Amino acid sequence: IRRPPRSTPLYSSAASDVYKRQMLKESIKVRAPATVANVSCGFDCLGYAISNPADIVTIKKNNDPGIEISLSGIKADTIPTVAENNTAGKGLLSLLEALNLKQGFKVHIEKGIHPGSGLGSSAASTVAAVFGANILLGSPLKLEDLLIHCMKGEIVSSGFAHADNVAPALLGGFILVRSYDPLDVLKLPIPENLLSINVLPDYIVKTKEARAILPKNISLTSAIKQSGNLSGFIAGLYERDFALMGRSMVDLFAEPFRSGLIPGYDSMRQSVMDSGAIGCGISGSGPSVFALSDSFDKANIIGKTMVDSFKKSGLKSKLFISPVNTFPPKILD
Repeated sequence: IRRPPRSTPLYSSAASDVYKRQMLKESIKVRAPATVANVSCGFDCLGYAISNPADIVTIKKNNDPGIEISLSGIKADTIPTVAENNTAGKGLLSLLEALNLKQGFKVHIEKGIHPGSGLGSSAASTVAAVFGANILLGSPLKLEDLLIHCMKGEIVSSGFAHADNVAPALLGGFILVRSYDPLDVLKLPIPENLLSINVLPDYIVKTKEARAILPKNISLTSAIKQSGNLSGFIAGLYERDFALMGRSMVDLFAEPFRSGLIPGYDSMRQSVMDSGAIGCGISGSGPSVFALSDSFDKANIIGKTMVDSFKKSGLKSKLFISPVNTFPPKILD
């Protein structure tokens, strides 16, 4: 990974002391947050982390080689426990293989993020597991170097090692994946007062199915327009220009095809924009939807509008409002 220059260290000295103490322990508990991927104009290359919901993963060293996985929480019974078929397990196997270690782990995943929600459920589990295991192993890899192993977990859920969920969950903040080959990720600025409103309807859209309906080819005209939208959105972040960000949040790649998978999406989006949102779109592959706002008062109005809109379509939903989460995964013990 080519690492861009950073104005501030990823870890504070106080945080480093915490990690050093964890190295002496046999177990660790880590919380990794939900994420919003694509952000309308950045298909597979743009994402940000939010504060809630989150997955909590407990990792214990095991004398026997291999990875034992147990689960609890939301839809835990639908998630495979075989390491090779589990997102967290796949990430851990990749980490251990890279380090040429036979270390065994017992892993318990407490699902706080609904699988198939479009909120980076698989990414959160993988990031928490890989992040925690690296610390227990003595932190042989830097934070950025864990990304490639977290991406391996995404192959299980979507069939593709994309980074637009795992990168913000691991590094925090707004992330641009500039390139996959070679892997090159950049942290973007976050305008003051920027808030994320996320609503998860009681509905499931599977990532693999949502990806399967996308066209194999995109017209040159659409590609040019989308490049302009992504560039405009990033410029808006740097300039703190919410109006520029809003008019750049147009999805020509995925939303035209995926919106039909979410009941009442088009009318909901129009209502949200009429309520004063900076922009609105599908979070990842859905069914979760997101909007951006510049104040808590507006965010509450927008959130209620989204919930009420899904209710008209016969769906209950959960509302989450938070600033962009700028922190790496959190150690809980």
